[in-house]
Order: sequence, then C-alpha cells, then structure tokens
Amino acid sequence: MADKHIDEISGVETTGHEWDGIRELNNPMPRWWVYTFYATIVWAIGYTIFYPAWPLVHEATKGVLGYTNRQELTQELTAAKAAQKATLDKIAAMSVKDIANDPQLSQFAMNGGAAAFKINCTPCHGTGAEGGPGFPNLNDNDWLWGGSIDAIYTTISHGIRSDDPDTRFSEMPSFTDVIQPDQVRQVAAYVFSLTGKPGDTSLVEPGKKVFADNCAACHGDDAKGKREVGAPNLADAIWLKGKGEDAIIRQVTSPKHGVMPAWTARLGDVTVKQLAVYVHALGGGE
Repeated sequence: MADKHIDEISGVETTGHEWDGIRELNNPMPRWWVYTFYATIVWAIGYTIFYPAWPLVHEATKGVLGYTNRQELTQELTAAKAAQKATLDKIAAMSVKDIANDPQLSQFAMNGGAAAFKINCTPCHGTGAEGGPGFPNLNDNDWLWGGSIDAIYTTISHGIRSDDPDTRFSEMPSFTDVIQPDQVRQVAAYVFSLTGKPGDTSLVEPGKKVFADNCAACHGDDAKGKREVGAPNLADAIWLKGKGEDAIIRQVTSPKHGVMPAWTARLGDVTVKQLAVYVHALGGGE
C-alpha cells in the first residue's frame, strides 16, 4: 500500500506501468461492458457445444443439435427451381423473338441472361459488355453477323470458329503474297480515310483501287461489310483488332482471328435463349 501511486490531476490510482514518464491510470471497465464480455464468452462456449464449430481433419464437429443450414439451402434451391420450372419450360418451347415480345417472359429472361452473362461472358466482353481489344462491344450497333435477336441467338449457340459443326466461320487471308508492300500501305490509307482521318492523302486513291480489286468481295464496294460472311464494316470507325493505319497494315499482312465458344453444349438452350434476350436488349440489338 505504501508504494501505491495516485495521479495528482485525476486522483486515480495508477497501475504502476510507466513509459517515458507517462503513467497508466487504473480505471476499471464499466460493469455493463464486463458483464457483456462475460456473456459473449458463455455464448461462444454454448455455441461450440450445440452447433458445428471446430474444424477437424475431414469435417467439423457436428454439435449436440447437429444443425446445418446446408439442408435449408438445398430445400430453398429445390423450391426455387420448382417455381421456375413452368417459366423455363415456356422459354424452352418458344423462339427467342416470341420470348422477347412477351413482357413477363422477357423480364424473366433478362434477369437470367444477366446472371449467365456475368458468369460466362464478362471475362471477354467485360462486366458492362463494353468489350476490349480483340473482343467486340455488345452495346453498339456494329455486328459482324447481324444484331437481330435471332442472329445473336445463333452466334451464342454455335460460336465463331469454334468446334461446333454449325459454327459461324470467316477468316481473312494474309495478303502478303497477293499485293505488294506499297499496295498494302495504299489500301491501309484508303480504309483509314473512310473514317475521315487519312494520313498520306496521295495514297488514298490508288488504295481505293487496291481495295476494289482485293477486298470488296467480302467487305463490299462501300466497305460497309457483309454480315452473311462475317466481314466487318470498315467505314464506321469501330475497330476490333486495333486503330490506325499501322493496325490496318498488320491486319492485312498478318490477320488476327478470334474464337468464340459455342455455348449451347455448355449452358443448354434455355440459358442461351436468355443470354440472347439480354444481349439484344443492351442497346445495340436490332
């Protein structure tokens, strides 16, 4: 007791701890806080006794009650699937166009398609379907194979250059053995000029002739593409494989060809239909 130190300012006993002349006051915790703390300890002990808690090598302790919410989750999922079955059966029996024209089914398909898109499509097309280098933006109206809901459904179902026997297939050849290097630069200048941004204007007119002789068969005389063969529109300033004359030259001499998987075998026709409805409604669908 003789060694007890009382703080001169607060009049409170100190603990005896001192750091650089600073002493710690021995203020007890409020009673309500202490009792609450004790209650949480009792609750934790009781919980580990009655409920699954402690992890073991292959499983956790089951607890006296043997309770698990996995059973409840399984029951809820089963009930949800049963509630959706009638709607899913309707979607399975209808065309995507009819689904989109039915307000109730369309809303259901939009929700299901949005969920499926986030899981399966965002790695390539982005969370907002805005695409990225080499992956098309699904919000605009630039569609290689058509933006109608039926065309979108076909593309998702069978993919592009996939292993599906009915896949959509188009492949731009390399023109290094077909036209001369100066002609490559000319046609690149012409194609780039279609966006209103020509580099060397003296190359545009000869490049137009090179385009007519070698490229118009697929991309059209007006360079606006042909969806029946998956040839892109070159006159809208929307570029999938890069921008600028250098990127055009690279594509002419060493073209890149992306692959989109066929999703029907992976997800089923009902999910593909929901995806088609969702993608079509993003804003760029025709």
